[in-house]
Parts: sequence; C-alpha cells; structure tokens
Amino acid sequence: MKHLFLLYLLPAIGVFITSCNGGGSGSGETISTDSVVIAKGKVLFTQNCGGCHNFTRSSIGPALGGVTEAASAGWVRRFIQNPRKMIDAGDQRAEGLYKHYKVVMPAFDRWGEEELSSIISYLHIHKGGGSRGGKDHGQAIADPIPGAVPSSGLEVGLRLVAQFPRSAADGNAPLARITKLDFEPGSGRTFVVDLRGKLYLLSDGVPSIYMDIARLRPAFIHEPRVATGFGSFAFHPGFMKNGLLYTSHSERAGSGKADFGYADSIPTALQWVVTEWHVKDPRSGVFSGEGRELLRVNMVTGMHGVQEIAFNPYARAGDGDYGKLYICVGDGAAVEEGYPVLTHSIGKVWGTILRIDPMGHDSRNGRYGIPTDNPFVRQRDPMVLKEIYAYGFRNPHRISWSHTGKMLAVNIGQTNIESVYWIMPGHDYGWPIREGNFLLDPYGDLDKIYPLPADDTAYHITYPIAEYDHDEGKAICGGYVYEGKVLPQLRGKFLFGDVVNGRLFCFDMKDVVQGKPVPVKEWHISVDGRPVNLLGLCDGVRADLRFGRDRAGEMYIMTKTDGKVYKMVSVISKKSKA
Repeated sequence: MKHLFLLYLLPAIGVFITSCNGGGSGSGETISTDSVVIAKGKVLFTQNCGGCHNFTRSSIGPALGGVTEAASAGWVRRFIQNPRKMIDAGDQRAEGLYKHYKVVMPAFDRWGEEELSSIISYLHIHKGGGSRGGKDHGQAIADPIPGAVPSSGLEVGLRLVAQFPRSAADGNAPLARITKLDFEPGSGRTFVVDLRGKLYLLSDGVPSIYMDIARLRPAFIHEPRVATGFGSFAFHPGFMKNGLLYTSHSERAGSGKADFGYADSIPTALQWVVTEWHVKDPRSGVFSGEGRELLRVNMVTGMHGVQEIAFNPYARAGDGDYGKLYICVGDGAAVEEGYPVLTHSIGKVWGTILRIDPMGHDSRNGRYGIPTDNPFVRQRDPMVLKEIYAYGFRNPHRISWSHTGKMLAVNIGQTNIESVYWIMPGHDYGWPIREGNFLLDPYGDLDKIYPLPADDTAYHITYPIAEYDHDEGKAICGGYVYEGKVLPQLRGKFLFGDVVNGRLFCFDMKDVVQGKPVPVKEWHISVDGRPVNLLGLCDGVRADLRFGRDRAGEMYIMTKTDGKVYKMVSVISKKSKA
C-alpha cells in the first residue's frame, strides 16, 4: 500500500449522494472537455490518486465514477484543496466520507487552478453506474469480522534513533519514503531503503548513502507514488565472501524486454526489475560494483509490484533453503483494472511468491536457477512457472520467518480484509476468488464479499492464520516474530500493523493453527513515558508505518510521513499492573 493523497469524493453509501452540500456538475461551473486538459488530469490522477481509487470500485477511498454528477465541480475542487477544512466546517458530505472511510487526505493546496481544472475534467469523463458483471452470490456480508480488536495490555516504549534526509522534491509528505530496515548477515550492519532511489547505511543513528539506484539505472522511476521505486534489497547470506546484493526497482514501461509479459491489448504502466549486484568491497561503506538483471516483469498499473525480496535468515550453509531468493510479486492491480485472467495461476507470475537460485542458469531466460525442491518443479506442463513457490495473493507486501521455520506473509486486501498467511510450498492462497476467509467475485463488485460456498473444500485454498477488517485499518504491514532479548514480554509474538492509521497488532505464534484464525490484539506505544499513537507522533493524517529488525532481533518502527526511525526499547504490561 501506498503513499497517496486520497480523493475521498464519493461515498460508499447513497445517503451522502443526496446530501445538501452541492448538486451535480450542472450547478454552475463549466468543466473543460479539451483533450489536452483531460490528458494532464489523467497524469495527475495516475501519480496521486490511482493507488487508492478506481472508477468502478471502492478501496481505501470510494469509487470515483460519476463523482462530477453527484457533487458540483466547485465542491470537488474545495475538497481536493483542503478536505480537513471542510470536515471541520461541518460539511455534511465531507463528514460522511470521513466517518465511513476513517481516514482523511492531506490538503492539495499546492495545486493551482490549472491542476485542479485538469483533474476535474479527467474525473468528469468517467460516468457512474458501471457494472463489472459477475454472478449472484446472494446477500453480501456487511460486517465480516464483528467486534473490535481488543487490547493486549502491552505498551511498548520507543526511542528515536534516526531522522532520514528529506527526499521529497516538493517538500510535502512523505518526507522520506523509507520502507525497509534490514541487516547484512555477515557484518550485522543495518541498512534502510528509500523508495525514491537511495539505500542507506545506518550507523550509530546516522544515515549515509550506500547505493543510488537512480544513478545506476537511468530508466529508474519512483512515480506514480504507489510503492514504485526502489522496492527492496536483500544481502546474500554469504555476502562478506561473495559480495552479492539483490535489489528490486521499477522502470519506465518498455525499458527492456520483459521476461513476464502479456498480450498487447492489456496496458503496461511500468516494469519491475530484480538485479544481482556484485559488490567489489563488501566491507566498504559505499557501493561500488556491477549489476546483472535477473528478471523483468510488466505491470498493468504502478500498484502491487515487487515490494519485497528476501532470504531466509535462519537457513545455514548446507540447508536446502540457504541462498534461495524469495521474490514477492503483486498482481499489479490487474483484478481491479478488469484483468483477473492474469492472476491465480501457476502459469502466471502475478500474485505469487517466487523462489529462485540466483547462482543457477536453468530458468527460461537463463539468468537464474530453479531450485530442485520447488513445489512445481516436476510439472510436465511447459506453461507452468517452476519458480513459483506459492500463489493467490493480491499484494504479498512483506515476508518473514520465525526461528521455528514458519514463513509468514502479510497480504494487503481489497476493500474488506487484511490477512496474515502461513506460507507453505505449492499452496493456493485464494486471490482473487477469495479475500481472507470470504468469497470474492473477481468479475463482480470487488467491494462485496460473501460466505464461503458449500463446496469450498474442492478449491483447496489455504486461508489466513490471522486477519482484520476495514473497521480496524486499511492496509496491513508486516511484521516479524519478535525474537530479541531486550523485550522478553514480546518473545514469540508476531508484531504487525496498519500502514494507513498506524495501529499496532499482534498475535502469539504458539496459538497458530492452520485453518482457524488466531485472535488479533492491539498493542500501544509511548515515547519518554508518554502514551502516543503513530498518527499523533508523526503529526500526520497517514502514518505510513513500516517495521524493521536488526541482527540481534530487536525491532524498529518507521514512519514515512516524517522520515523517522524508532527502536522498541521497553515494555509495560498494563494487565500485570492492574
């Protein structure tokens, strides 16, 4: 999920459509139909809004088809410029949207008349009332997970350890798009990536640029801002000897020949590239070396790309998993854009977790190997992608392992459910015919979910071990099993949270049983003994939460909004004090 300035313009329920705060586009203001103006609006929408909005379905924000029919252009303009001001002023529609979606966007007050008119013109060409078709599944579930997430009674003390340099060219949030903190397994040094193109070495709380992928790869892009850019990094477990570092990043569409593509009739917004870098001096504090491309994937949109690559940190030399690179490939929003045919298949790469041997050469492009113990390696069908380890994901945003060998993935959902999965080789995790433990129709209304069908066992789908619905948050962020020594009260708990509102959740790994979701609880934070929440801490309307872990197993919290990193340093159990 995604840093986007959300345009919460249409409600999900009809009461706001007929509110007294403005009529349709016929209420006075003329909307331009000039193709040049519309084209500029399309660019603005793609870069700033498309990650959370479509024109036919709701997600973090409402579907925008027909917005200029339901509300006046003047209302839309004022809302884009400063939604918080309208909410605080008591605007009925604005208040209703905030109540329903539970988040509010920052003001677009930096946009001038030209930008505002352009995006309104682009919105105006998308009319409401469209239908995706689909089957009749009966009554949709209004409240998939009744009741609120209870408190764990745990309050974790945070200490600020680093402020990252501003990477926003316009000075607006997020200040620094820091998304992953991890360590090099040999030296134990800590590194942090900024999606805008920099990999930093973090030493004694001071970040210094280690690698500038924007300089190394001229086709690099970090727009539109929906998790595009420098996605992830992973040091080979033998890095100090072999100097091998792996990265994922996005490039302009058509920058290279895609190893995984589709018919020309389906659009390509950009490409994701996984690269192996050979570092000349593994002990140096600044990257110097050469890279070779391992694979390249076309994506329908800028969303749900290759946001995570990782090695199993507990695998040792001689283990079957040692040196095997896991690559999480999102669906590129193919389902939302009307191309579910690209997903939910062991013959297609979108919505999968891959497992490759970067030292091998028996892949279709000859640049990496297929591990002999991969689950589909003995399939005779030539269409099967034998690098697939598991499939059926919308956006496998982060993966991690416990010391007991369990591999966990958090999957960002559509409109209703955020999920944590126990990843097992060859398993099908359901997207897009399932969202969490519920039925979804990929050809119908993606806002609606239904009870599982009576013949569900015939589908052989593996369901989440934990989940929460959109009453609690909007986009899940993982997450590690805490296995450090400083905070023994947290040992064995999987700690994760919500990207948007910054709420923090956990469950006990000892309670995990496949097939029955484990109870999720909320934990809280304090700074200098003062209870806070992440939205308040970063003084924002979107926390942009991420987690990190160092060599010792200690955990960190990052907030992209203000570019800060906090270390978890203490725990108070309020239950034990009561």
